[in-house]
Amino acid sequence: MKTIILIPARYASTRYPGKPLVELRGPDGVSKTLIQRSWEAAMAVGGIAEVYVATDDDRIRRAAESFGAQVIMTSAACENGTVRCADAVARAGLTADLLVNLQGDAPLTPASFVENLVAAMAANPHAEVATPVLRCDKGTLAHFLADRKAGRVGGTTAVFDRQMRGLYFSKEVIPYTGDTEHNPVPVFHHVGLYAYRPSALAAYPGWTAGPLETLEGLEQLRFLENGRSILCVEVDAGNRVFWELNNPVDVARVEQALARPA
Repeated sequence: MKTIILIPARYASTRYPGKPLVELRGPDGVSKTLIQRSWEAAMAVGGIAEVYVATDDDRIRRAAESFGAQVIMTSAACENGTVRCADAVARAGLTADLLVNLQGDAPLTPASFVENLVAAMAANPHAEVATPVLRCDKGTLAHFLADRKAGRVGGTTAVFDRQMRGLYFSKEVIPYTGDTEHNPVPVFHHVGLYAYRPSALAAYPGWTAGPLETLEGLEQLRFLENGRSILCVEVDAGNRVFWELNNPVDVARVEQALARPA
């Protein structure tokens, strides 16, 4: 299947303005912007036809072009990454069998996560949207619980049925665990990565945000609120830590993860 990766990026983040241009130091001591590290993660994926950064901000465009990324300028009115991806596809006239949204705050995304997602969509031809879920280890669950206790929104968790169809996604830690002593941990971290059939992505901007999406601030809930299923694909990070950069405190977490051996 012809697959295109889109990396939606905006400057005016409510929680962390200017986030795509935040510098992250790697284990070699070299600092690169968040958007560059996310682009490099996308470029490492096998079997991808093209990779684009989708943004409405000239600062991000200039930064992306400086390290060789292809950029599609989108409307400033895009309210989330899925709408920005749909807008980029329409503006650039892109054609593909699958469109992957690798969000610009996830530089730790292993190539295997995307490859597993594409393979799952190939094996499930009726699936319209797919997204990875990663079983939390005790350390990640402790980060989740610490963020909520401090009043911060950290990562997103997911619950799904026996056929791996998403039941709900939340910025709360679900399901309720009571402590961190479960083995294995029954909480799944939702990875901010999506694969869409072109028809599903094109339909999305035509729906209005529902009450659950509005309350949680999670774009994927719009699919569920409109009766569209999301296939959850369990992935394994191996010995690598996965964490998105959601808040300034996450810079240190991501840099520590970058410093760990692969």
